Amino acid sequence: MPLIAETGGINAMIVDATALPEQVADDVVTSAFRSAGQRCSALRLLFLQDDVADRMIEMIAGAARELVIGDPADPATHIGPVIDAEAKQRLDAHIACMKKEAKVHFAGRAPQGNYVAPHIFELSDAGQLTEEVFGPVLHVVRYRADRLDRVLQAVERSGYGLTLGIHSRIDDTVEDVIDAVQVGNIYVNRNMIGAVVGVQPFGGHGLSGTGPKAGGPHYLARFATEQTVTINTAAAGGNAALMSGGE
Repeated sequence: MPLIAETGGINAMIVDATALPEQVADDVVTSAFRSAGQRCSALRLLFLQDDVADRMIEMIAGAARELVIGDPADPATHIGPVIDAEAKQRLDAHIACMKKEAKVHFAGRAPQGNYVAPHIFELSDAGQLTEEVFGPVLHVVRYRADRLDRVLQAVERSGYGLTLGIHSRIDDTVEDVIDAVQVGNIYVNRNMIGAVVGVQPFGGHGLSGTGPKAGGPHYLARFATEQTVTINTAAAGGNAALMSGGE
């Protein structure tokens, strides 16, 4: 049976100085922390142009501080538990490591149980994040405007290519980023989660996918098998009656 799967990734969002801070804050919090960060398309690595990084981080941390963690059956809850105790242990171990190796911009508090609070860490280099952290943990890296090419190289070096976010009001910048990276789903000036089948067929490249996009135009054909039948019609020995079915 053919297998079609997307396998998550170190999903990045690139934000330049022309982006609207309020929209960025809303989209980052939604992309990184909604569903406790346990969506394959969730934001893991946020690149902020250094000219606006301080203000953006302050707004994102402020928005994260307002999130309510608790029972998902309660309509007031924004963030529920992670999938199981093992996932919580992995996330807690990563958070403990980041508190030693990265700058902490926000560290939320979670109730007892399989809950993990949102955290925001600033890395000195994108290479510090070597694997997908499947939970509400956001990693931030600053970049200079004249070194956007290095950001794109970092995205490519990760080996993953599932989702990418771009926040910019410059069309040329958006087009340059799209042309430079091999990523299955790219979202411009919006959040990165909630792809709609048929409208936004979902799937990635490299470590993030195994075949055509789920819900895309090539999806059904991937499950079919081809059979080729070749008949030599001259093998009837020259008897026209045999070819016509007569006696």
